[in-house]
Amino acid sequence: MGTYVEVMAEPAAGMSAAEVLGAVEAAYAAIERVEARMSPHRPDSDLCRIAAAPAGAVLTIDPWTWEVLALAARLHQASAGLFDCAADAGRPGASQGVLQLLPASRVRVGAPVRLDLGGIAKGHAVDRAVAALRAAGIHQGRVNAGGDLRVLGPVPQPIHVRDPSAPGRLRHLGDLADGAVATSAPGAGARLQAQPQRSAIVDPRSGRALAGGASYTVVAPTCALADGLTKVLALGGAKARDCLAAFGAQGWVL
Repeated sequence: MGTYVEVMAEPAAGMSAAEVLGAVEAAYAAIERVEARMSPHRPDSDLCRIAAAPAGAVLTIDPWTWEVLALAARLHQASAGLFDCAADAGRPGASQGVLQLLPASRVRVGAPVRLDLGGIAKGHAVDRAVAALRAAGIHQGRVNAGGDLRVLGPVPQPIHVRDPSAPGRLRHLGDLADGAVATSAPGAGARLQAQPQRSAIVDPRSGRALAGGASYTVVAPTCALADGLTKVLALGGAKARDCLAAFGAQGWVL
């Protein structure tokens, strides 16, 4: 996923050190599965298989990839197309709508399409890691993948985001328990590296990469939702609020 990942797990009563270590290893294994199946750069990933498929082809994909594509379809519809995992700078009109989801983790490729799930898969990886912790008996912890963070458990934890006007300073947005937060900042890389860098957010209506110095933060029930909705917030402005509310999310523009 091109970022650091931090997994924190507080041992439940009676858990051994080996059991806690096993829980953390299971969380990292879940993240690796998401990376392997949803990377646009691995030739054997689901995304590369979809990109290479001819029009009309039906493919069986990993159930996790299918789940992410199903959420992407929901976001695409709810945002009136603002969220589109086929959007790419320089390719206006490209749309995930050519992909049809079928039962049993299958998809039909209506037309050649190149997908990039970077705007949602990282959040899904965090969610899967948290699910692995919970399945292993961990009741309190967190997973942070480059700012996409999910808190597991009822104990509130402080949430800080980088101030876009002063990248070395953090701003406290509040406390979070049993929820997720994600931030997208199109100009962050350029500010930190003092050189132009391609934005991670592309407007599907124009095919242009989003510019500017603002950052967009969303708190939502899951990290995949928070991750995807930052793009809706960035592109939709005030109109995005209704979309966020429909998913039980809140947004901040800094």
